[in-house]
Amino acid sequence: MVNFPQVNLDLDLRDGLCFGCGKKNTIGLKLDFQRDDGGVSTQYTPDRLHQGWPGILHGGIIACLLDEAMSCAAHFTGADCLTARMEVEIKRPAPIDASYIITGTITRQTRKLIETEASLTMADGTLMATARAKQFVVGKPAKKNGALSQNDQR
Repeated sequence: MVNFPQVNLDLDLRDGLCFGCGKKNTIGLKLDFQRDDGGVSTQYTPDRLHQGWPGILHGGIIACLLDEAMSCAAHFTGADCLTARMEVEIKRPAPIDASYIITGTITRQTRKLIETEASLTMADGTLMATARAKQFVVGKPAKKNGALSQNDQR
């Protein structure tokens, strides 16, 4: 039998300080995901402050973008989750002077675990990075297929 971690989370996100989606976080990414075709997506244009090597988006920011997409997809099931494991594959360097589309989808879910995938593509469809993750459900149980209304936002 697997022992899942016991975590007490403050689930009140109204302070707006999430690094990925918080609108009040002055150094955050301010991502705004929308539901579409069984998943979530958003557009993102990097700031020079998010570079690693000059002119190239930092790999940690790429991982954060993908993690946020997968977390948001899981959140739309109604579950409160924490990323337990994530694997990122950067296909090519991402220039900071471009716009990107980030998508996230659920690939499998059980009562206590949600598996997700995400991608980072350029506006022309060029694939820049992908990720897969497993997320522990730590709050209310997930609804199959993310069956929530479109008014449910993080």
